[in-house]
Amino acid sequence: MFITAEGRFVTQRSHPTLALLEATLDSSGITLSHPQAGQLTVERPALMATAPNNWRSVNVWKRSIDAIDLGREAARFASAVIGEPARIVAASADNFTDGYPLLVCTLASLADLNHRLPSALPMNRFRPNLVLDGLDAWNEDQIKELRINDVYLKFVKACTRCAITGIDQQSGLKGVSPLPILHGFRFDAALGGVTFGQNARVECSVSSSLRIGDAVEILS
Repeated sequence: MFITAEGRFVTQRSHPTLALLEATLDSSGITLSHPQAGQLTVERPALMATAPNNWRSVNVWKRSIDAIDLGREAARFASAVIGEPARIVAASADNFTDGYPLLVCTLASLADLNHRLPSALPMNRFRPNLVLDGLDAWNEDQIKELRINDVYLKFVKACTRCAITGIDQQSGLKGVSPLPILHGFRFDAALGGVTFGQNARVECSVSSSLRIGDAVEILS
């Protein structure tokens, strides 16, 4: 996670250039690349030799989390990416999820939304972890639980959307925002915002793998 010098998490809301950040995983860690900063490779947290001075408290919204600071080289990379003093931290026992661990969207809902927009948007504007095909538009609102192989997911609540949906994920620049159109038919008064997709959590089989094309069974 990128953080400010004060320890607060950084997202595309304030720094759209993060859309251009690419991450490549391997067995030992992660390589980050960005057109303004080059590359940075760091080890997985479990492989890091940490000392008390490597630990720092960081903030995600109102949560205070103990994290591992990745050091000076990572800080130089992060600062070059966002254009101000910044650092990178790794999660330890806790994690950095922005509310919920998974976001599930459907192709049919995106297609319905695109019919209403002046120009079509790709799914990456909504940054889901899982994309489902074969459902009618907005049917995800009715799902409570589903199974993919031996992974059981519980849908928690609809995801209210922010201004990041108006950022082109290929250029890091502002593009067409879907929020005004969504507000016309997807405003949720109880949640206080417009919704697209469903927040979900894993109920069991946390260590299992999901692959493109896996069958999905709706349980309730």
